[in-house]
Amino acid sequence: MNNEWILDILTDLRSFALQNDLEALAEQLDQTRLLAAVELSSLSANAIPSDSEADKVESSANPRKFATPTSE
Repeated sequence: MNNEWILDILTDLRSFALQNDLEALAEQLDQTRLLAAVELSSLSANAIPSDSEADKVESSANPRKFATPTSE
């Protein structure tokens, strides 16, 4: 995941909040970090494969290059 840096930033901000007795802010940042992790995970799960990945899937689906029916 190339966007994990945001999770590190939120963790650092939460640590700062705790060190400075900003408990409500720390709690909010904890919730925000969880939400960010879920959304980032969702983004990577829904990623569109590149052309080369699609070609691999297509060729592996018909490795012997049998003729496939075409729709009219």
